[in-house]
Amino acid sequence: MTPITEVEGRRLALTNLDKVLHPATGFTKGEVLHYYATVADVLLPHLRDRPVSFLRYPDGPDGQLFFAKNVPPGTPGWVTTAEVPLTEGPARMVLVQDLASLMWAANLVTEFHTPQWTIGTPGIADRIVFDLDPGAPATVVECCEVALWLRERLAGDGIEAYAKSSGSKGLHLLAAVAPTPSADVSAYAKELAVEAEKALPRQVVHRMTRSLRPGKVFVDWSQNADRKTTATPYTLRARAAPTVSAPVTWEEVEGCGSPDRLAFQAADIAARVREFGDLLAPLFDPEFASPLP
Repeated sequence: MTPITEVEGRRLALTNLDKVLHPATGFTKGEVLHYYATVADVLLPHLRDRPVSFLRYPDGPDGQLFFAKNVPPGTPGWVTTAEVPLTEGPARMVLVQDLASLMWAANLVTEFHTPQWTIGTPGIADRIVFDLDPGAPATVVECCEVALWLRERLAGDGIEAYAKSSGSKGLHLLAAVAPTPSADVSAYAKELAVEAEKALPRQVVHRMTRSLRPGKVFVDWSQNADRKTTATPYTLRARAAPTVSAPVTWEEVEGCGSPDRLAFQAADIAARVREFGDLLAPLFDPEFASPLP
């Protein structure tokens, strides 16, 4: 019999709780749901009012992975949805606004990906993001070196940056910006990526061309486009182990001497939240939202 649970007055059917989704550690779907319930207080603010793209992995990372933007079939009527303008035309997408919606979405087995704008102002960004992606043999250690350069460069323009692990190989930098058209944010991010490549030519590439990337850090500025999304802070990733896109301190970035120093799994996050709170909380403070130069 499918277990039924009640979350904030909503009845949810939770399925296949014993199914292993992260085979390297035997992490089950029940543990996935428990993780999201545990981190809901810090995760939900990053999801709220942002249309969610689901990267689903219902059979684990070795099964079929697929993006879903439209409202999934069978979505309960109490889950908030909204019409969103997309390149291919308007679509109705999910907004994860509360714990019940989060647990319903987590039961689908998904990574959460969100844009840099909220539903009230589509295409008007309130964040800037840089996805630092290392090309082997480069690792997150080299990403940290590039992140520190970008942090100082952004500070020179009055923009305070924060970091999180990607939950995969790299590092993400985020900053709050005054409401700005996504195209302008993307253009500014590209300018900084080009500058980073000129300043650190042996370490950085700003173009996605695969042949240019071995041993360098690709500074992906394109995720600022209004149609693009980035892994949401605290989301689990579809990996063999239950890795998390986890906020990190700048001290951790500065002291990163090996890739495992910035590799975090679900079991690590509750203690980090108790110690640090949400390291990305300043992104919600209007005082930290700087205009672009």
